[in-house]
Amino acid sequence: MSKSTFSGFPTSASYTPLPNILFSSVFPQIQDVNELKVILHVLWLLYRKQSHPKFVVQQELLSNEALMDGMCEKGADPVATLHNALMLAVERGVLLQVSLDIDDIFLVNSEANRVIVGKLQSGEMFLGSSTVQREAYVKRDIPDIFSLYEQNIGLITPMIAEDLKEAEKLYAVSWIEQAIKEAVSQNKRNWRYVSRILERWAREGKGHGESEGHSAKEISRNKYLKGKYGHLIRS
Repeated sequence: MSKSTFSGFPTSASYTPLPNILFSSVFPQIQDVNELKVILHVLWLLYRKQSHPKFVVQQELLSNEALMDGMCEKGADPVATLHNALMLAVERGVLLQVSLDIDDIFLVNSEANRVIVGKLQSGEMFLGSSTVQREAYVKRDIPDIFSLYEQNIGLITPMIAEDLKEAEKLYAVSWIEQAIKEAVSQNKRNWRYVSRILERWAREGKGHGESEGHSAKEISRNKYLKGKYGHLIRS
């Protein structure tokens, strides 16, 4: 397997904070590189979440191409590989595990989360199936739009995250990727400019009048039907 060379950190790179104790008490003890990768990915995913309590679902990790492509050797079982790494992190005391009907969930081992785990296990707290991501792991060549934005534009705020989710419903990922690249080439590193590109392509057609994905009329309608108020206007 060929190794790609890291090109360096871009000026607009965003950052994920990590507890200092990881470097002094946890990382030096880790022998399994997959355990290290899982811990770092869980912390990264949790930092991006806005919900409470913050947790990661096992299936959510399985659907993360960056994580799974880096963990699983050719021919290896991705579910078994991930499960083993998670169990190492749980046994080490970095993560907390709760087995629910919907899936296994994982939280950072903190005092507040230990209280939450107790409530979940006793039935005092309940997490519905709508709160978890059920997408299975499928290797894709196109990165997710959150990664595209962070790598090329900058930090994802809660408002930008909502805009990206809406855009993903309306446009093909390849469109979003190309729109971001065009914005970068014009030195217009902001979502408003990217959004205008997408709207222009939807309105006028992309590539000499040829349209990819939804038509402009469909996109206009979907902005309402798939938005936060869509349930109020569906017939």
